[in-house]
Parts: sequence; structure tokens; C-alpha cells
Amino acid sequence: MKTLENKKIFVSGGAGVIGQELITKLHVLGAQVLVGDLKPKPKQFPISVQYIQGDLNYLTHEVLNEFSPEIFIHLAATFERSTETYSFWEENFWHNVRLSHHLATLTKDLNSVKKIINASSYLIYDPSLYSFNQAQKSPYSLKETDPIYPRNLTGMAKLAHEIELRFLQNFNENQKSYINARIYRGYGKGSRCVISRWIKALLNDEDITVYHKEGIFDYIYARDTAEGLIQLAAHPSASGIINLGTGQSRRVSDVVEVLKAHFPSLKYSEHDAEIPFEASQADVTLLKSLTNWQPIIRLEDAIPEIIEHERLNHEENLIQRNVILTSVSRKVSMIHAIKNAAQKSGQEIKLIGADANKNCLGKYFTDDFWEMPRLNSLNAPLLIDYCKQKNIRAIVPSRDQELPFFANIKAQLLSEGINIMISDSDTVNICLDKHLFYKKLQAKGFPVIPTFITSPEPSLSNRWVVKERFGAGSAGLAINVAYDEALSFATKLESPIFQPYISGKEYSVDTYATKSGKIKGIICRSRDLVVSGESQITTTLRHPQMEELVHNMLSTFTFYGHAIFQLIEDAEGQLHIIECNPRFGGASTLAIAAGLDSFYWFLLESQGENIDNYPFVRPTHEIKQIRAMSDTIISV
Repeated sequence: MKTLENKKIFVSGGAGVIGQELITKLHVLGAQVLVGDLKPKPKQFPISVQYIQGDLNYLTHEVLNEFSPEIFIHLAATFERSTETYSFWEENFWHNVRLSHHLATLTKDLNSVKKIINASSYLIYDPSLYSFNQAQKSPYSLKETDPIYPRNLTGMAKLAHEIELRFLQNFNENQKSYINARIYRGYGKGSRCVISRWIKALLNDEDITVYHKEGIFDYIYARDTAEGLIQLAAHPSASGIINLGTGQSRRVSDVVEVLKAHFPSLKYSEHDAEIPFEASQADVTLLKSLTNWQPIIRLEDAIPEIIEHERLNHEENLIQRNVILTSVSRKVSMIHAIKNAAQKSGQEIKLIGADANKNCLGKYFTDDFWEMPRLNSLNAPLLIDYCKQKNIRAIVPSRDQELPFFANIKAQLLSEGINIMISDSDTVNICLDKHLFYKKLQAKGFPVIPTFITSPEPSLSNRWVVKERFGAGSAGLAINVAYDEALSFATKLESPIFQPYISGKEYSVDTYATKSGKIKGIICRSRDLVVSGESQITTTLRHPQMEELVHNMLSTFTFYGHAIFQLIEDAEGQLHIIECNPRFGGASTLAIAAGLDSFYWFLLESQGENIDNYPFVRPTHEIKQIRAMSDTIISV
């Protein structure tokens, strides 16, 4: 099908049952594909398939625009079995109603998108057409023009999105085409449908339970569904509502008989169900007239494939991968950032706040709290034992004083499957020792501010900065003082250093380096208002010279995860390097908002994901962050 060769196609929910079949077909046809899904990238996907793992409710216009798809296929959805539970209320809204609306919002003004294909459902049709109080001899063929009345929340969500797309078509009719493919009773490899559930039970030598074996459904295999979506994507004039089913329904008893051919000892019990007898199938007249194609895979052909798939791929229990944020203190914005990253990545995690102070404020914002021993009482075995008890797979250190401890035991943690967002011990020690940092960078020709551990020559500068040699630069700081004042202040410090005072504009530069050492992204921001060493007001900017300088510094050492560089630009435009903090900073949440998605990337890397295909995309405009306290009310 040459019409799709080299076409850029975005597929939401591409790791699902239909999606995996669809991506395989699109790759064979030569399409360029970007997939978004909550699940990790399926191992069988070709390397050329670009992939975004995470909640697509967080997908940004910038990321989608970077790929610039011509065709957008929306498969992502959530659903339950025949009867939806009370708890499905919120899930349906978030992953069906809200998600569909969000993705339509991203595509409606994206000029590259010419065709949107929405995977809708026959659940939209009025159930009184095909549901009965007693078993039927033949099915009702549902036509695209039949009355609608969604029979559950999933059907309601599908109809709502169809109406949204109809609304958009009124404004974009000449620029985009919209197709709502109403898919019938889907089944396939790895599905949650009744056929797959029965097969899993039979492989475990369990009996199966059958409800309404006289029920009649239009079963469409996922590979046929994928082919139908491709036929519609390739058709130049297809639009509107189109049934996607086989047009040849089968009874539930037929499914049981096919299974019996493969499981001769199959036993089943029949149970009455307080639901009507269904007797439906798709009228595929429109599908056939448009595409000259209709589904061809029968239950007899598909069920052996599903049996083989389930034999080879026993479903593993998903392990919750919890996260510790150490020295949680009052770091509420950082807590929210990690929780948002977890939700975006699709991982079900608990965020555990750890601090030696059991009364710290941060404990009220995490999912659990650990009164962590102080560093002089903490060791690797104790920490690893706690991590195993709580199923912790990732650690985010947040205080300078603890970084050497965690860097030194990083290898031990990794050997136990515990990932930690920290650079290697040499890099950490260099960054935390401001004099050593100066010596290393000076030797490599970087414009680092001269740093002295003994009283410098007074003639070197009229004004001075004095601070502690180790740890955060804001702890014990005298700035822009005369020489005598500098000497006097130094007597109050444990390990003072002296630096000439340089007047100019202060900047922080947030960075992220991947596990493989690649520099993922750099964000420069001006420090507009600084209180106690932290930016209370900070603004992003593009500064190519500063970005190149920081890039070169990152390449000099072995960084991993988030790091922040501090620089000053003087009146002549010369840059002067102050220091580097090899951790996430108090105001670094602005960098996340500007596309440097550090916690999201770290969580993905922690579960073994290669994040090379997750682009660093900055907003087209600059943004400002104002850090202000706010009250939080909780139930007690």
C-alpha cells in the first residue's frame, strides 16, 4: 500500500492489542511511526518506531509538533468487562473522556495533521436494537444510521469524542478529514476479552464459566481491526462514521466449541446472567464499498494463535516500583514534581519521604514516610533492607551532605535493582569541594572564578565573597565585602574559601545527563530574586554561549541525572563559573516546565527504558516561576 509509505503516523495506545498488530503492519508498509502508550515499548517493535511511554494526558503540543504527523490514529482507551464497576467512574473520565479531548486539542490546529482516525465502538448504538430478554435465532445488523444511546460509560465516552470530532470537522473540513471507526467485539493476543481469559484458565487446567452461550456477537480479530484502520487511513476520501466488524456474527457456543477442539477435556458451567441476550453484528456495506475489503480471519484461525501466545507469554504480576525522596524536609514542589512524573510515566508508585526529622512538613505530602537514620548511623545493608521491604526501585537524594554517601554505594544499590539519580563519586566529590572544582576546571581552561583556601593577596580584588568550601554555596555566605570583613567573616566558618566578587547577572543552568552519559537537555534561567541562596523568582532564557559552556563542562566529568551550574555574566558579557550542585535544586521545577523532564526521564530509565527517543522539546516562549508559600488543608 504505497499511499502510506514514508507517511508520518502517530498512534495513541499503540502497545495495546490492536496497536501491536497495527504498528507491525505500518512498519512493513514503510510508514514513519510515533507511538504513545502507558505501557513500556513492546520488545518486538522495530528500532525505527519512535516511542513515548507515559500518560498521554501530559503529551505536549511541542512534542507532537516536533514529529509533525500527517495521520493521527487514536486507539488509547480504558474499559472494563460487561458490567462497569463503581470505581471505573474516574478512570473512564481520565483515560477516555479527558484523554480524547486533550489529543483532539493538540491536533486541531496542527497543520501537519490531515487525517484523524478515532477507534470508536458499536457500544454507541441503542442497545434496544440488539439486546433481548430471550435468545435470538439471528442477529440484528447495526447500520451507521441506526439510533444511538450508549449502553455504558465507555460508549458514552466514545460518543462524546465522536461529537467533538464532528464539531471540529465543521471548522476544518477543507484541511482535515475525521473518521470514527465503530469497532465491534474485539479479541486478540494479550487481550482482556473473554476469549483470552478462557484460554488462560484452560492452560491452568481450570474450568470456565459461560454466560448466555446463545449470545451472538460480531467477533473481530485484532489483526483484522488493524488492517481495517489501515484501509481507512489509505483511502483518500473516507470520512465520518464507519462500522468496522466482520459482518458475520458467531454464537458464544461457537467459541466454546472451537476451544474444545484444542482442549478436549474442557469443562464449563453455565450461569444465569442478569443481563439481556445480545444478538448483534456490523452492517459493513459502507466499509466494503469504500475499501473493497472486509475482515477475513475466523475464530477457527485466530484462537490457535492466541493459545500459542498465552503459552509463551504467561502474564507477569506487575511489581510496584516505589520511590524514596531523601531529606524531604519542606520540598513540597519537588514532591509534586516526582508524583506528576510517576503519573505521566504510567507507573503505579508510592512516593516515600525520608528524613531524620520525623516532624518535617514534607511527610504530609508523600504517600508514606520513613524516619531515616542520620548518615552516621546509616549504611548500605540497612538502606537496601528497607528498600526491599518497601519495594523501592528508585532513590532521589536531595541534600548536598548526603550525596557522597549515596554516590559511594551507588554500585551496591544498582546490583540490588535499586536505581539512584546521582553522578559517580568522583564527580560528586569534585562538585561539592569548591576549591577542587576550581582547580579541575582551571586546568582545563574554563572561565571559573578564582578560589582560595588561604587568605588571598588583597590586591587581587577590591571586594570579596567568602563561603564554606564544602556543600551548598548559600550556607554561611558573605558577599561583596571588603578584604578585612572577608578575613573576619572567615573565622566564623569551618572551611572558608575566598573568591573575588564579580558584579553581574546571576544565572542557574539546569541539566540532565542520561545513564549512557548523553546530555539530554540544558535550560538556562536568570536568578531574578534570590532569598537565602535560592531563586524565588526565576525566568528561562536562551543563551547559546552559556549553553555551550555548560555542555562542555558536563562532558568533562561523569554526570548522571540532574545537575545545576551557577554562573555570572559581567557587564562586558563575559561568563564566570561559580559552582555546580550535582542534584535537583529548589527552583529546578521551572526547568521541568520548560521541557527538561528530569524525574520523568529518571523513572523511565529506572525501569530499563532507553530515553533516546523521548525528545527534549522546549516551549516556543520563555516562562517565569514565582515561588510562594501556600496553605494546604487535609483531613485528620
